[in-house]
Amino acid sequence: MTTLVLVPGLLSDDIVWQPLADAVAGRMPVYQADLSGGNSISGMARGLLDKVPGDLIVVGHSMGGRVAMEMAHIAPERIKGLVLANTGHGPKREGEEVKRQSMIDLGCESMENLADRWLPPMVDERRVGDADLMARLRAMVLRANAEIHEGHIRALVGRPNATAYLKDIDCPILLLVGRQDRWSPIAQHEEIKADTKNSELVVIEDAGHFAPVERPEDVVTVVTDWLGRTFGDKCNG
Repeated sequence: MTTLVLVPGLLSDDIVWQPLADAVAGRMPVYQADLSGGNSISGMARGLLDKVPGDLIVVGHSMGGRVAMEMAHIAPERIKGLVLANTGHGPKREGEEVKRQSMIDLGCESMENLADRWLPPMVDERRVGDADLMARLRAMVLRANAEIHEGHIRALVGRPNATAYLKDIDCPILLLVGRQDRWSPIAQHEEIKADTKNSELVVIEDAGHFAPVERPEDVVTVVTDWLGRTFGDKCNG
């Protein structure tokens, strides 16, 4: 039976995909990935391929989307589908390493200060005042630590250029992006769609970069509908 592998992103954990895990419970095996010890996109991808046997449908958010694409690149015969949410595909940008290092330094000084600076631009700006949402995301960040954060940043700075192999990914792909995602905007997902053979793109309204947490019901509806249409009985035990 095909396993649904749920992969969070930078400084993220199970809360990102828990609503989806709950929605498919009893219909197919689910594996919640833990990337807390990772410092390489390829290493994370190979680690998950080693941990979870058999055929996989991989659902990745942000950095987790890059891990998902890398899994499809490494083991195309095992990856039957991808859900890529709020993610990117290109190589390191000019000047990015300096900016990323400043965030590493901030995390080493205070994870609380890092959370307070990093999180507001990651959500729909109209939700920044949503105390419950921001508290949940802040608690998630603080469940990590500066070492985990640095490992994730090193992984992103050294990331593979997925653009180089997107055209070779044959499995069905669902692309999700928040309408108000300022970090991984709609245009970026349109580029992935243009470079892949079997993909569809859905925009989640009133959501930023953390669309699966900001609008969990909408995201779950879109993903479960796609799973049913694309895989049928494979997603029903």
